[in-house]
Amino acid sequence: MRVLTSTLGFTLLGLMATSQVQAATTVTGVINATLTLTTSCLVNGATGTSGLDFGTLSFGTTTSLFTEADGQVLGSGGGALTIQCSAGTSPVITVGAGAHDGLSTGGTRALSDSNGHFVPYDLYSDTGHSTLVAINGTIAPGLSTGVAQTINLYGKAVGKTGLPAGSYTDVINVSLTF
Repeated sequence: MRVLTSTLGFTLLGLMATSQVQAATTVTGVINATLTLTTSCLVNGATGTSGLDFGTLSFGTTTSLFTEADGQVLGSGGGALTIQCSAGTSPVITVGAGAHDGLSTGGTRALSDSNGHFVPYDLYSDTGHSTLVAINGTIAPGLSTGVAQTINLYGKAVGKTGLPAGSYTDVINVSLTF
C-alpha cells in the first residue's frame, strides 16, 4: 500500500508544477503605428479647396472728383493677406481676372457701379506702385518653412471725369498652387 501512495503523491506534485509553468507563459508582439501627412496651405488662417477668402481690397470713401485712391488687400483679421504652407513647398499665388477687366481706360481692371460706369484700377506688389501684378500674374513668396508668410498686394484706383456717386465693386479670382 505504501508504494501506491507515494506514486500517487509524485504524480499530483508533477501536475501542480506543470500548471504553474503554463500560467507564466508570455507572448510578445508589436503594434504598427502610421500617419500620412499631405502638403497643405492656410489662407488667412483658413483651409479648403475652393471658396477661400483671400481678403478685401478697399479704396475707402472719397468724392466722385477724386484723382487717385490707394488700398491694400487685407485678410479677415484686418492685417495683410497671409499664407501658411507645409514646409518644403513653393507656393505661388495667381491673381486672375476680375469681373470688369478692360472696361475702362486708365487701368487693366475696373470697378463697376452696375449701371455702366467704371473706375479703372491696377494691382501692385509694392507700396510705391511700381511693380504691376498683371491679370493672371503671379506672386511667389519663396520656399515655405511652415511659418505664415505675408503677401502684400496693393491697389491704385484712378479717378476720371463724369463718374456718378455710388458704390463700385469688382471680384477678382485668385488661386494658390503649392
